[in-house]
Amino acid sequence: MRTISLVIVTAAVAWSAWLATSAEDRGAKDQGAAKPQAAGESRGGKADASSAADRAAPTDDAAKEIVSGKVVRLAEALKARGIKSYAEEIKEQVVLVTEQGELVPIVPDWRGRAFYQDERLRDRPVDLVVNRRRGIPWVQVLSIYTFDDEGVRSITDYWCDICSIPMYEIKECECCQGPIRLRLRPQDLPKDIHRHGSSEPEPPETNANETRKAEK
Repeated sequence: MRTISLVIVTAAVAWSAWLATSAEDRGAKDQGAAKPQAAGESRGGKADASSAADRAAPTDDAAKEIVSGKVVRLAEALKARGIKSYAEEIKEQVVLVTEQGELVPIVPDWRGRAFYQDERLRDRPVDLVVNRRRGIPWVQVLSIYTFDDEGVRSITDYWCDICSIPMYEIKECECCQGPIRLRLRPQDLPKDIHRHGSSEPEPPETNANETRKAEK
């Protein structure tokens, strides 16, 4: 009897072990079949997110224009128009007062920062090549043109005489760490960029620059 009981117990244990192993195998197969679907869902989710990001990404609609006028402190421009302001809050800000009386704020980036630093560039007639964007009043300055007492237009930047490299704001030379100077070179405006408010490129003109060349 004892032998028969042991045989029955042993058979029951073996059967239970077989059932457990079969269940594990079936579970593994089910998970393996589910993985490709999950991976596909993941790829789809990433693709959808990427598409949404692309749709939401802003587009740069910057357009080059020529604007003319004088760059002054914002506080001065507002005061001249009878607008009261707290000068302390805006004391460092500058704007271009166009020939039409429009106030155009200037972004203090690698080029526009010169107007914040150098008073020699303010309160004098200038032509600026700028990037303008729809719905944004601030402009990014690309080129600065100033005029001398004879009306000669010069492209204006800074220069290191030692390294012979241009600079666009007041600071030590990026190469030798030496001093730089304000540089003016007679030059006409680019002909392929239109003035603000005009859809036509800058037309050929007879100005002091051309008169000076003719005299030579």
